[in-house]
Amino acid sequence: MNPVRCNEIAEIFAALSVKAGAVIMEVYGRGCAFRMKSDASPVSEADELAEEVVLAGLAREIPGIPVIAEESVARGEVPPISGTFILVDPLDGTKEFMCKNGEFTVNIALISDGVPIAGAVYAPALGKLWFGGADAYQCAVAPGAALPPRSEWCALKTRPAPRDGLTAVVSRSHGDLATEAFLAKLPVNECRSAGSSLKFCLVAEGLADVYPRFAPTMEWDTAAGEAVLRAAGGKMLNCDKSAFLYGKTPEQYRNPSFIAWGDAAYAEKAAV
Repeated sequence: MNPVRCNEIAEIFAALSVKAGAVIMEVYGRGCAFRMKSDASPVSEADELAEEVVLAGLAREIPGIPVIAEESVARGEVPPISGTFILVDPLDGTKEFMCKNGEFTVNIALISDGVPIAGAVYAPALGKLWFGGADAYQCAVAPGAALPPRSEWCALKTRPAPRDGLTAVVSRSHGDLATEAFLAKLPVNECRSAGSSLKFCLVAEGLADVYPRFAPTMEWDTAAGEAVLRAAGGKMLNCDKSAFLYGKTPEQYRNPSFIAWGDAAYAEKAAV
């Protein structure tokens, strides 16, 4: 897909994520009940309503591309996929939503031949949007509002690995010993925590250098964040430094452990 079309699709995803964010914030304000799915993860009315908004928008704006959406999959609605498909997490960070710390996102990504080539991550409680195709951008936008003019978009670029030490970002809700052991092998002088796909966005903005993840994730958790990271110049790899790919139907879209890096050259030579 050509770069112009990738950017166009990223903008479509951005607008849809902001629209879904308005529905999420309405539920966030009044409160709602949660129930546990079969995989023991929580789901709320906000997840389901936001997914409806996104799916309706995708059917209207980009018809004909199969969509793998988290809550639809939980109901057994899994379309067959081939080279190109869309991944949707309507509310990434449900635990953050429950805790009301604002660190939850709407994630939408386009996958082509296993690689996320366009994506949007929107944090409605923070009013921040990150999106990328061939290029990556960040802007402020209120839930439900129109995207601001391009003059208000800030281009994103990852930073070179600092010589005086790395900044790592880790999950706020899913810490583990494997993450601690991995970071101990690197020259890390600061460690931050964040929820949902915000960790990818911190690396894409050049505010962090590495995001390791050893706790379980699904493809819809990571695709949009990786799309933004890639567009900003970063790289995501499996722990053995092989390419991280999507469309893992035999694994039912479960991800292996991974490392997201801001400095792609550093990622290849890091002694981990």
